[in-house]
Amino acid sequence: MLVELTIRRTAGDPLPNSPVDGIRILALLPRKWRKDLKNVTGDIAIRVQTDEETTDAQIRAEVTQILTNPEVSDWELVTCRTLTNGRP
Repeated sequence: MLVELTIRRTAGDPLPNSPVDGIRILALLPRKWRKDLKNVTGDIAIRVQTDEETTDAQIRAEVTQILTNPEVSDWELVTCRTLTNGRP
């Protein structure tokens, strides 16, 4: 499954063009997921490729749990949008 996560800062001003928080979030995501990071006008957009058995609800739950970590707790998951089912 391929999904795009949009993550937005909940506290303070976003730091434009700063990938530091995005890199922190990437590091906390499961290693088995393929990930691609980009900043979009202060938000963080991450594309995640998982196996076909993983559902978008499972991805959303995992990311929501990760965002409770103190180093990234000032970010929240805004969207978890399915891009494709992962099949070529």
